[in-house]
Amino acid sequence: MKMRGARILLEALRCENVKHVFGYPGGAVLHIYDELRLSGEDLGISHYLVRHEQAALFAAAGYAQATGQTGVALVTSGPGGTNAVTGIANAFMDSLPLVVFTGQVPTHLIGNDAFQEADLTGITRSCTKHNYLVKRVEDLATTIKEAFHVASTGRPGPVLVDLPKDMTAQMCEFSYPETIQMRSYDPPHFAPQKQIKRAVEAMISAERPVLYIGGGAIAANAHEEVRHLAERLNLPTTCTLMGLGAFPASHPLSLGMLGMHGGYWTNMAVDNCDLLISIGARFDDRVTGKLTEFAVGAKFIHVDIDPSCVGKNVRADYPVIGDAKAVCRQMLTEIDEQTSSGSRIQSREHWHSQIADWKRQHPFWFKEEGDIIKPQYVINELRRITNGKAIVSSDVGQHQMWTAQLYSFEEPRQWLNSGGLGAMGYGFPAAMGAATAFPDQLVVAVVGDGGFQMSLNELATIKQYNIPVKILLINNGYLGMVRQWQEQFYEHRYSQSDMEVAPDFIKLAEAYGVPAVRATKSSEVTKVLEEALSRPGPVLIEMKVAREENVFPIVPAGAALKDMILA
Repeated sequence: MKMRGARILLEALRCENVKHVFGYPGGAVLHIYDELRLSGEDLGISHYLVRHEQAALFAAAGYAQATGQTGVALVTSGPGGTNAVTGIANAFMDSLPLVVFTGQVPTHLIGNDAFQEADLTGITRSCTKHNYLVKRVEDLATTIKEAFHVASTGRPGPVLVDLPKDMTAQMCEFSYPETIQMRSYDPPHFAPQKQIKRAVEAMISAERPVLYIGGGAIAANAHEEVRHLAERLNLPTTCTLMGLGAFPASHPLSLGMLGMHGGYWTNMAVDNCDLLISIGARFDDRVTGKLTEFAVGAKFIHVDIDPSCVGKNVRADYPVIGDAKAVCRQMLTEIDEQTSSGSRIQSREHWHSQIADWKRQHPFWFKEEGDIIKPQYVINELRRITNGKAIVSSDVGQHQMWTAQLYSFEEPRQWLNSGGLGAMGYGFPAAMGAATAFPDQLVVAVVGDGGFQMSLNELATIKQYNIPVKILLINNGYLGMVRQWQEQFYEHRYSQSDMEVAPDFIKLAEAYGVPAVRATKSSEVTKVLEEALSRPGPVLIEMKVAREENVFPIVPAGAALKDMILA
């Protein structure tokens, strides 16, 4: 059957089981939006009109983080596409599967500086896993199939499909391929058995090992295999910011988060281990601190599906290239074979005792001061009231670190944040994306007053579609993390970090038609949270917290993990 390109796009989305699209219309994509009006409902596709293109990408990313499925965004040409670049870069850094459709001027005008023209394939080449410029409508269906395949396999990431307006208007026969094969793209799955054997030998014989889990384990749905591996070898286990939830926080082997704002006991364990077993992590600077002093006495096992990550930041004594889920299963089988052949797993009682002693010395703590609201208390109460079962999204800053430290995530895909790019404005629209996927679950966006003001216009979106996001606004009147660095490392010279002019957030939310509540004293926190979280639909919850509270521990930039500041 012949269809215009716009209908082919929607039919392809149906074939990919896409139910939710986040977008913003413009001239170059009007054929697509016309087709959405004509047939989108029949095809089971719901479109959410955001109030800024960046929010469309963040919402699609939140959807992808929460579900593990590919998020979809649709924006127009020129500024529509350039406004989306931050969201694309965020997905690239955090390995999130997205397919982003951008409008483009008609093919005969490309390169002529036409109205709202931008070279989006050129602009996004460095921050997409792959991108396409469609030049023949006959190629459109196959291109979309390839885009979804590339985005969701191997190391996930964003794929951009640039659509000239005439490609969405022209007609051709629609045929959607069932499978796709690309000669230049064949990501690994199982690791070579020789790599598995050597790594397992090291894991069995190590006296002070630490298992270090990143977001790649969540992307591979490897959380159960990771837990079995830790339990089988009695491995103390830490997670990166992006890996939180891949290992249950309440598990006796859990060390919580490591790195710049990780626990003292966690960083000391990493600093003193003799074998660091990394699964789906990148050894980024927020984890390692000063590279030359990172786990200097340790050997490194590095499991990753992306060969370019292995050995990039630290040497890999035992490189293992493969899918985290498959590799963990291979390791578990190899452990059984080696132990049945006489290899003995170390008990490591002294190692666990030492880590427990470090934790007793310096646990996470905060000092209560009368009726002043401490942000740590708010996060503790959020966890208690939700029983740790909410999907929690965060923006970027101090509140992000307090949530990561204190909420204690038990399951994967429960924690959504911008880890690699650190994009302010992410938390609220990401929660929108998660809530569209799981409308019956409690979804809480923990945001600061700085980041919230970068995306607060999406209050209109949650009102329009009655998206039941609970926005927990930690309002200290500062760009909190910037202020903390200025206090600690710039001799209290607070330069442009005081948000001295801000709206009345309660009135602002009510102007959008969103209910809002506020707590100004610690004695009000519990009641306000309990009542607001139990209300149906969207709610804004403002907490007026201590203005100059700091996040501890903190590893100063360029310092080693062992040189963390504790208080």
